[in-house]
Amino acid sequence: MISLEMIILCFAALAAGFIDAIVGGGGLIQTPATLITLPHHSVATLLGTTKIPSLSGTASAGYQYAIRVKLQWRLLGILCLIALVAAYAGSKTVSLVSNSFMKPVIFGVLILVAIYTYTKKDFGTTTNAGKTPMQEFIYAGLFALIIGFYDGFIGPGAGSFLILFFISILGFDFLKASAHAKFVNVATNVGSIIFFAGSGNILYHYAIPMAACNFFGSLMGARLAILKGNRFIRIFFLLVVAGTIIRFGYDIFFN
Repeated sequence: MISLEMIILCFAALAAGFIDAIVGGGGLIQTPATLITLPHHSVATLLGTTKIPSLSGTASAGYQYAIRVKLQWRLLGILCLIALVAAYAGSKTVSLVSNSFMKPVIFGVLILVAIYTYTKKDFGTTTNAGKTPMQEFIYAGLFALIIGFYDGFIGPGAGSFLILFFISILGFDFLKASAHAKFVNVATNVGSIIFFAGSGNILYHYAIPMAACNFFGSLMGARLAILKGNRFIRIFFLLVVAGTIIRFGYDIFFN
């Protein structure tokens, strides 16, 4: 018989996969739902458990984007390798120290991101590549190091930060940025899973059904994003950033 816990977690994973495939931020749903539903397990174990469905969803979305959007594979290869190693380090660190000190900083940055995206109407609606290939590799490598560590260390909102980077620094439009972000997210999830699996911090009897639900949610989200295009993704991006701000604001001021 399917437990109520399993139903809640699978529904959360489905919704997370759908949102994450479009603009990232699925962890805002999946991670809190897992922490609330399974409070008798350690935080490290619950974070490790969510990485399996996250990997399933991002891989599904990445495939959908790859067959419809032109990708810069050389750039992605370097990004993914750096992000994987950084995510492993982040996941290892989260088991040793508290991540609460970073939340106020992220909270402030997200508010600025929301204001900028809302006021600049053409942000992410066109492709505007203004960097040389060497500059792209340097900027991308540094950002992959930071966001990879962040995704392994805290997690929620990492996909949205990746999209923001690809748009604001590399000049991608929202659709192209979402496509590239998915593959970097795959790498960060793999890096975290290597650590959490090796330390026995994954509940597979929850993670595998959640992964199936996240996969189907991601499939629907990616197809909708590709169908609707940049303006739809921009609106969705703003909604997810607003949700991220509320989430971090609650953690900072009420916990």
